[in-house]
Amino acid sequence: MRFGLASSASRALVLGLFLATAVTGFLLRPVAATAAQSAPLKENSLIIVGGDHNYPPYEFLDREGNPTGYNVDLTRAIAEVMGMKVEIRLGPWSEMRRELEDGKIDILEGMVYSPERSKTFEFSPPHNFIHESVFARKGMPPVTSLADLRGKEVIVQRGGIAHDYLLEKPVGATLVPVDTHAAALRMLAAGKHDYAVVGNLPGMYLGRELGLSNIVPVGKLFPGQQYAYAARKGNAELLAIFSEGLAILKNTGKQRQIYDKWLGPLEPSGILWKKFVPLLGSLFGALLLILGGIVIWNRSLKREVARRTNELQLHQQQLIQADKMASIGILVSGMAHEINNPNSVALLNLPIVIEAYEDCAGILEDHYRTHGDFPMGGLEYSRMREEIPSLLSETLGGAERIKRIVEDLKDFARQGNASLEESIDLNRVVHAAVRLVENSIRKATNRLEQSYAEGLPGLRGNAQRIEQVIINLILNACQALQTPEQAIRLATYQSSCKQFVIFEVCDEGGGIAPEHLSHLKDPFFTTKRETGGTGLGLSVSATIVQQHGGTLNFASTLGQGTTATLALPVNRKEHAP
Repeated sequence: MRFGLASSASRALVLGLFLATAVTGFLLRPVAATAAQSAPLKENSLIIVGGDHNYPPYEFLDREGNPTGYNVDLTRAIAEVMGMKVEIRLGPWSEMRRELEDGKIDILEGMVYSPERSKTFEFSPPHNFIHESVFARKGMPPVTSLADLRGKEVIVQRGGIAHDYLLEKPVGATLVPVDTHAAALRMLAAGKHDYAVVGNLPGMYLGRELGLSNIVPVGKLFPGQQYAYAARKGNAELLAIFSEGLAILKNTGKQRQIYDKWLGPLEPSGILWKKFVPLLGSLFGALLLILGGIVIWNRSLKREVARRTNELQLHQQQLIQADKMASIGILVSGMAHEINNPNSVALLNLPIVIEAYEDCAGILEDHYRTHGDFPMGGLEYSRMREEIPSLLSETLGGAERIKRIVEDLKDFARQGNASLEESIDLNRVVHAAVRLVENSIRKATNRLEQSYAEGLPGLRGNAQRIEQVIINLILNACQALQTPEQAIRLATYQSSCKQFVIFEVCDEGGGIAPEHLSHLKDPFFTTKRETGGTGLGLSVSATIVQQHGGTLNFASTLGQGTTATLALPVNRKEHAP
């Protein structure tokens, strides 16, 4: 169920705060993640993830009894990118919390952080912020402080953060614990007790879902609270994996998609901005911590590379998709829809306009011969009659080209499967890659030279992944150039032994230092870190090429340029004698 429209500024601020907190927590986490008390995870082991069965829109059971909601989608996305097997169990919150304490489940997918809870549980960086609201029947006075609850009967969820807080700071209220937010709101709507303290979004969601029109929020007693994954003390390794998964989802835009699906439409427009303005200072403070954390991270990174290399093999599919997004520089799935809509109108209307002009051409010619020249579009008809067909044809061609480029972008950004059994035409893949990065090429050089051999034998593999490798190599060549007068040369040909098909990229850039040449394919190695380089592009590309049985080599001379050579084996099944 979705209601209203969210403020884009509010959502951007929430996600920005999440990014600052998550990155800070992740950068400082390696020590905790390898603490002595953390038991190593068994490969391919099933991870039991618990949650509340009635806490919409975060987590709840649908009408068929299946787990659903923001937390559930987020957990499944993390499991996919991290290569984990998970089982999601939703039940009464107090029971789920107790099962985590007893070790019957491994992790909770959503728990509000508090200093008291941190004595028993360990928390990931927050994936959201929870606001608790006081609900009452219409006509009840507003609640502006805890003192307003003195002498009142207050309904809370058993074991929830409001229950914990009011037990820790008694204010003279009589607490009425119930199992679910829905039970709390139903009791309140039925005239029982005075107030209910529940999550703001779950309260809004359930109030509308259950048709409880006589209850309204009348106050907020707590600031936004961090909502994160929680595990038992001593299970830091599992928590670190979920934290890394969160970071990947943020970088690929997947977390934002899940957020918009479940939470964006429920956020009240204009309110969150005011609420988060006081947190801007905290955000800037977190950014300062990030800068300090980067220094620490850089020093510890060398010690982590050996361990991370093994992990990279397990997470290869996810890093490939993340690198695709970095290569394009945008998340194209949303753009494709926005571009295709107006472009489809142009593709539909232009042929009609061309046909209409052709029908009118005879009438215009008769008028011209009878009455002489006349103005048309600011110019004389005698000139425009030669230009209009060309203009219309060029416009239609441009619209069709836009459609092809958008389709290429959608194909490139789409998550591909792991099959390496497609039949591949290398020239066709290269042409598609060039179209995708054409703008980057035009900005980098005025001299693009292309030479593609005809009749190349076919390859066997995954065309989408090979296209990613070619895009990485072309973008690296563009970045290597210092002036537009320097050239980039692209070529395809067959090796002399006839066993390989070659793609070659040559640039006339500054070249690569000899001591760096042998490290180009190492994970996290980059000479462009100050401009945002991650050091993953060529590492991921090398792994893709290796999976296809090919080779990726580099030759470079300082001051003269670099040549990258991609060699892929010919598909012997298609070309057997």
